[in-house]
Amino acid sequence: MKKWKQHQGVLQLVGLIIIVPLVAWGFGFRQTVKLWRACNARQEMVSRLAESRSGVGNELPGSVSGKQILNNGVLLGQLERPIRDNGVKMVKYTPYLTREEGELQVHTGELVLSGERERAFALVRPPGHHAMRVTHGNRGFCNVNMEAVMIENLRRRFGPLRVAIVDTDCHHGDGTQDIYWNDPDTLFISMHQDGRTLYPGTGFLPECGGPGALGRTVNIPLPPGTGDEGYLYVTKNVVLPLLEAFKPDLVINSAGQDNHYTDPLTNMQLSAHGYAAMNALLNPHIAVLEGGYSIRGALPYVNLGICLALAGLPFEHVHEPDHDAKALKQRPQVTEYISRLCDDVLNQYHNPPSRPSEGHRDGEWWRRERNIYYDTDGLSEHQNEGIRLCPDCPGLTCIETSSDRVDKSLCLLLPRNACPHCRDLAHRLVETTGKKSGRYAHVLCIGGQ
Repeated sequence: MKKWKQHQGVLQLVGLIIIVPLVAWGFGFRQTVKLWRACNARQEMVSRLAESRSGVGNELPGSVSGKQILNNGVLLGQLERPIRDNGVKMVKYTPYLTREEGELQVHTGELVLSGERERAFALVRPPGHHAMRVTHGNRGFCNVNMEAVMIENLRRRFGPLRVAIVDTDCHHGDGTQDIYWNDPDTLFISMHQDGRTLYPGTGFLPECGGPGALGRTVNIPLPPGTGDEGYLYVTKNVVLPLLEAFKPDLVINSAGQDNHYTDPLTNMQLSAHGYAAMNALLNPHIAVLEGGYSIRGALPYVNLGICLALAGLPFEHVHEPDHDAKALKQRPQVTEYISRLCDDVLNQYHNPPSRPSEGHRDGEWWRRERNIYYDTDGLSEHQNEGIRLCPDCPGLTCIETSSDRVDKSLCLLLPRNACPHCRDLAHRLVETTGKKSGRYAHVLCIGGQ
C-alpha cells in the first residue's frame, strides 16, 4: 500500500465537493479516505449503533428468522453480527468515511437495480442527510451525504433515473435538499419536526426547489406531538399521491428514527409499529438509517419493524415494552393542524411558485448568498451560489465558498445532460475566472455526464 500523505485540497465524490484538510491516499470515491478523527461523541455513536444492530436480532420473534427476511428479497447490510442464521457478511464499523462504509450504500443500490434483491436496508452510521454539496466539515453528525453518492453512482451505471427520496428523519434533511435543490429528476420529500422547534431550523413550505426544479422539493414540517396517526395520514394523503404523480424509477427512504417517542432530542410520538406501517405504505426500494438516539428504547424495535415491512412480513407484534397507546394518542389540535398542512403541501406541489423562495435574479443568473454553520466542528462557511437560467438544461452552477478552515474556492457544477453553451461557459470560467485570476485556493469543475 502506498504511504499516506498529508494533503489539503478538494475531494470529488460524484458531484459532492469536500474541501477540508484531509489525510488521503489519492483522490476518488474508491480510495479509503480518513476525513475526521473520532471524538468522544463519535465513539459513543459507534457503540450505540452496535447495540442497535444486536438488538434487532434479539427482538426477532420465534416465528420469524433473519433467513426468512432474506428469502423475501431483502438485503440487510452492514450488520455487526448476523440476525439469527441469515449469514449476512459482517463488516466492522468505524467512525470514519472508509471504503467499506461508503461503498456499502452504493453496493446496496446496485443489488436492487440489478434485480439481485428486491429491497435493501443499509444499517450504517454516520448519517448523511445534513451534509450538503459543498462540505467543509461535520454538521448535524454528518460528514458526507452517502445517499447522494449512491444515487449518482447508480445513475452512472444504469443511466438516467427518476429518483424519489422520502426523508422520515425527525430533523429536516437540509443537506439532501441542498444537493438536489435544482435537479428536476429528483423528488425530495422531507417529513420532519417543524424547524421553528428543532435543528436545523429549516424545511418550510416555501423551500420548494431551485429555478430549474421548482416543486421538486417538498417539505412537510410537522408539529411537535405528531404520532402514528399523523405520520400515516401524511404518508397516505400526501406522500403516496406525490410519488404516483412523479413516477420514480427508484424510491429511497432516509429512515431516521429520532421521531420515536423515547428519543431524547426530539418531541414526536411515533412508535416502532407506526414506523413499520409507514414503511410498508412507502414500500421503498432502499431504506438507509439516518438519525436516532434512543438506542435501547427505539432502534431495535424500529429497525426490526422496517426489516419486516420491507420483506412483506407481518409486523403487528412489534411493540416496545413500555408502549402506552393511550398516553401516546395524538391530540386533536395536532390532527387538525396536520390536515390543513397536507392541503397546503398538495396545493403548492400542483401549483408551484414562479421563482424560488431563496435568492434573486441577476441577469441570466439566479443568485443566493448563504452562511452555513457546522455545529459539530464549530466552523462557519460563507457561500455565494449562482445558477445559470438556461432554457436548454437545468443550468451551470457556480459556487464560491470559504470557511474558517479553507480559503475562498470556486466550484463549477454541470448538470446531467448539460447543454453545449453551459459546458463551454464552464470551461471558460475555469481558465479565466478560476485558474488565471489567482483569486481562489482551489478550482474544480465536475459533472455534465
